[in-house]
Amino acid sequence: MEVWVLNLSVCIDAVLRGRPLHESLETIHSIGIDTFEFWTWWDKDLNAIKAKKEELGLKVYAFCTKFVSLVDPSARNAYIEGLMESIEAAQFLVCSSLITQTGNDNGFPREVQRKCIVDGLKACTPLLEKAGITLLVEPLNVHVDHPGYFLSKSSEAFSIIEEVGSPNVKLLFDIYHQQITEGNLIPTLTENLNSIGHVHAAGHPGRNELYSGEIYYPAIFQTLEDAGYNGYIGLEYFPKDEPLKGIKYALDRCSL
Repeated sequence: MEVWVLNLSVCIDAVLRGRPLHESLETIHSIGIDTFEFWTWWDKDLNAIKAKKEELGLKVYAFCTKFVSLVDPSARNAYIEGLMESIEAAQFLVCSSLITQTGNDNGFPREVQRKCIVDGLKACTPLLEKAGITLLVEPLNVHVDHPGYFLSKSSEAFSIIEEVGSPNVKLLFDIYHQQITEGNLIPTLTENLNSIGHVHAAGHPGRNELYSGEIYYPAIFQTLEDAGYNGYIGLEYFPKDEPLKGIKYALDRCSL
C-alpha cells in the first residue's frame, strides 16, 4: 500500500506555464495532487481560482506578495500596504502562506540593508499573526537567475529569521537556488529545519525536472522525511519533457 511521507505542491506558473488555469488544476488533480501554488496574484482571476479549486477539492499553498523592496526604508509603507492586500487575497483563497523576496542590493552598506529587512519584517509580524499567515522569505541565486538580488546566502537568511523571532516568519529554502549559491544542501536543511517553512525544488543546471542535473533528490527527500519535515515541497521548475513525467517522478519519491 502506498503511503505518503512528504507533501507535494506544484507551482502552476512554472511547471504548467502557458496553460489555462482550469487545465492546469485539472492536470494536477488527475494524478492525485491536491495542492498548488503560483507566483503573482494581482494579474489573475481570483474568483476563477477559488471556484475551480473548490470544484476539484484542491488547496492553495502559497503565492507571492507584491514586489516591493524590503531593503529600502522609504518603501516600507508600500511594502506593508502590498502585504495587507496579499493577506486579503490569501484569506479569500484560504491560503496560509505568502512568499516574499527582499529586492535588489541598493548600494548602501550591507548591514544597513540587512537591518532594514529585519525591521520591516518585525513591523509585519502583528499583521501576519493576526491573520494566521506565514511569510516565507526567499533567498535567490545571483549567479544565474537574479544578479543584483540582496539575499542569496542561507546563513544570512537564517540569521534574519532568527532575529525577527516570529513563528509567522520562516525561510523558503529553494534547493535549486542554494545549490548554485553554496551547495552543502543536506546539512544546511537538517541543521535549520525549524526555521524552514517551505522547500522549492528544481534540477540544476537548467532549472528543469528533478531527475535532470547534479542534485540527487531521492537523498534529499529521504533526509527530509527522516528529519520529520512536515511542510511542503513545491515543484518550481520549467519542464523539458511532458509535464506529467516530471510531476510523477517527484510523486514516486514522496511516497513509499
